[in-house]
Formats: sequence, structure tokens, C-alpha cells
Amino acid sequence: MWGALMRLLRGGPDPRDEATLEAERIIQQAQERAEREARDRLEAAREQAQAEREQILTDVRGARDDLQRAVDRLDRREASLDDRVKSLDDRDSKLNRDSQRLQQRSADLDEREAEHDRRLEEISNLTREEARGVLFEQVEREITDEAGRLVREAEQKAKDEAESRARKIVATAIQRVASEVTTESTVSVVQIPSDEMKGRIIGREGRNIRALESALGCDLIIDDTPDVVTVSGFDPVRREVGRLSLSRLVSDGRIHPTRIEETVAKAQRDVDRIIRDAGEEAAIEAHCSGLPREMLDIFGRLRFRTSYGQNQLRHAVETAHIGAMIAQEIHADVEITRRGSLLHDVGKAIDHEVEGTHAIIGGDLARRFKMSEEIAHCIEAHHDEVELRTVEAIIVQMADAISGGRPGARRESVERYIERLRSLEDIATSFEGVGQAYAIQAGREVRVVVDPREVDDLGAMRLARDISKQIEESLQYPGQIRVTVLRETRAAEYAR
Repeated sequence: MWGALMRLLRGGPDPRDEATLEAERIIQQAQERAEREARDRLEAAREQAQAEREQILTDVRGARDDLQRAVDRLDRREASLDDRVKSLDDRDSKLNRDSQRLQQRSADLDEREAEHDRRLEEISNLTREEARGVLFEQVEREITDEAGRLVREAEQKAKDEAESRARKIVATAIQRVASEVTTESTVSVVQIPSDEMKGRIIGREGRNIRALESALGCDLIIDDTPDVVTVSGFDPVRREVGRLSLSRLVSDGRIHPTRIEETVAKAQRDVDRIIRDAGEEAAIEAHCSGLPREMLDIFGRLRFRTSYGQNQLRHAVETAHIGAMIAQEIHADVEITRRGSLLHDVGKAIDHEVEGTHAIIGGDLARRFKMSEEIAHCIEAHHDEVELRTVEAIIVQMADAISGGRPGARRESVERYIERLRSLEDIATSFEGVGQAYAIQAGREVRVVVDPREVDDLGAMRLARDISKQIEESLQYPGQIRVTVLRETRAAEYAR
């Protein structure tokens, strides 16, 4: 702007003319550039159209070639199908001719067979049905004889192998367990520092001892034995609570009814915890996880139960190991056998509270806590009170007998053992009509043989009941004893 003003002051040319010329020049350049770009775009469009035209022609020629090849393949396939149809027609004609020949031959064979049958009937004087019957009878006799021979051979082979295999299985199971001799027993004697403590336990006018017996449910025997107080009761758990409570009261020295109630309650909680831990540890040791909590709480009570010096909780674990090994050897159900063996004596934990034998009580407990029927059957049948229906129940019975009957398992001298067997036989033979009596299975069963002329079938049943009652009244024994009366009638004749 300042330059134009200076030119105006100097008297130069008109700036509007210069601007017009500059605008015309710019317009001219723009038109030329637009014409060039238009020509370039037109040329590119022509080239692209030419390339697309050539590509379309190429595709069309390729599609035409593919169509021609497809037509050629169809022509060849049609020719091949024509040849195959012709071949099938020839084969069908041949098969028809062969079928006609076979039908003719079959008819000839039927005629010859009929002629052969007529000639056989004339020769043998037997009809076709009679000859078939004779042949079937002969074949049946041969097959029966052969089957009987095979059955006898199989039975004899099984008998020869069964005993040795059974001994091997049992010996292997016992060897693999190799349990230590168990001599643990329930302690019911409490040591006191002096006889002066007896008076404090009794209390003024016997109030302390009455409070103890009432809280424990057991009897306290305080006699002339120096420095000893005995806890007496049928429940082993209560005896343990009493032993623990009395020991703590003696150690503390404060013995009065209020302190007695507090100490017994604390001892009861401690014993419950010991029972629960004992049940869980036994289940883990026997590889029986997942047992119901209620069942373990009852099962743990066996820690304080013994039979002839054998701790019942250790006996249960040992039986589980033996049963599982035997089941594995003979391909039975290992888990059912293991659990049934572990819990087979669980009824002993509450048999002093519930009527019935411990086997039946244990089976009812298993069903109550929703365990399988197979496990419940193993528990209730291990003393033959229920008929054995499964091989696992038989294994549980065997494992129980092995664990309880092995040397050193129970503290019973040889003389006492022989005396007990002799007493069983003497009781059985003391009844009229008994010929012989045998104590078998380590004194768990008595076999009684009677004279069939003096004892009938009904008398045999009464005799078994009378002998069992006499044994219950006269002897002390672990578990139960089965009495079996055998009455046999023999008929003999001599061929002269």
C-alpha cells in the first residue's frame, strides 16, 4: 500500500492497470493448468478402461476354457457310466443263468436226499423222527458225560488252588500290616498322694463323693488300698472323664461340690475333643476320608474300649488295613471293604446304651448317617447275625478274625485259652442227645453233633438255644459265640 502511494506521488503508471494485467495472467495460467489436468485424467481413464477390458476378456476366456473342460469331463463320465451299465446288464444276465442252474441243482439234491432217507428208513427200520431222536439222545449222553467230567476237573482244580491261594493272600495281608502287639487298656485307678486325701474326696458327711458320683455317673471305690481310688462304671468314656476329673481335683487340692461340677464339665469337654481327634486320626490312618462327623464322634469312643487288652480303635484300623489288602488281592471293592472294616465294631461304643448286639447297632448307625447299604451290611454281618451277601462282607469278617486272633493281639494265656475251649465243649456235651462237640474258630463257634434217634429237628433248635443260654450264664468271652447243632440221618445197605 505504501509502495502504491509512493508511485502515485512520483507520478508513475496507474496501479489498477497492472492489477488487471496480473489477474489476466493468473487466469490464463489456471486455464492452462486445468486443461493439462483434464487431459491427464482423460488419458488415465482411457488406460484404466483398456486394462479392465483386457482383464474381463481374460476372465471370459478362462471361464470358457473351464466350461469346456467340465463339458469334456461330463462326456467322459457319461461314456464310463454307459460302459458300466452295459457291464451290469451282462452280469445280471449271468446271475440269472447261475440262479436257474442252482435252483435246478437244489431240486436234484432234494430229490436225492429224499431217496437217501427212504433207503435209510428201509435199512434201519426207523422213521426220520425216530432216527433223529436216537441221535439226539446219544449226543446228549456224550455231552452230559463230557460236561460232568469237565466240571469235576474244574472243581478239583479250584479246590487244589483255592487253599494255597487263600493262605498266600492272608499271609501277605498279615505280613504287610505287621502291627505291634497292643496291650493298652482303660485306666480306672487314680493315684493320690496320701490317705488323708481320701477323707477330702469323701468330704463332710460324704457330700463330695456324692457330688462326684452324681456328676460322673460312675462309682468311686475308696477302700483300704493305700494311695489308690478306683473309678468303677460300665461306660469307658465316663470312666475316663472320672479319672481325669479326680486327677485334676487331687492336684488342685480344692475339693467341694462347686469345684467338682466345674472340673467334671471341663474334663468332659476335653474328653470329647480327645474322642473327636482320635476318630479323625484313625480315619486318616485307615485312608477313609469323608466319613460323617457324627459317625466319627461315636467311633472315637473306641479309644477307651478294650477287649482282652486289645484297644478297639487300634483293632479297627488294623482290620481296615488287612481287609483292604485282601480285597485288593482278590479284586473286590477296596473302598467298601476298607470302610466296613474300620467301622465294623462301632456299635461297641454305645452297646451299653442301646439294646442289641454291637454288629446290629453298628449297621443301624451306618444307615442313620446315610452311608451306603454295602457298608452297613459289612458291619452288621461280620458276626453272622445277618446272612453274608457280598464278598466285601466276607472279607470284613476274615479281617476281623485275623486282627483279633493273631498271636499277641489279645492278652490271654494259652492255658486260659485251652480252658475256655474245653469249657465250651463240656457245656455242649452236658446236654442229653449230644454225641460230640467241637470248639472251632478260636472259640467263636461250637459245632454240636447230636444223635438223630434221640433229637429231632425241633429238638435241635431248642438244644442250640439252651446251649447258648448256658454259655452266656457260665462263661466270659469277647464278642459272641455261635452254636451250630448238626443232626444227620444216614442210610446204609450192603450189596451181597
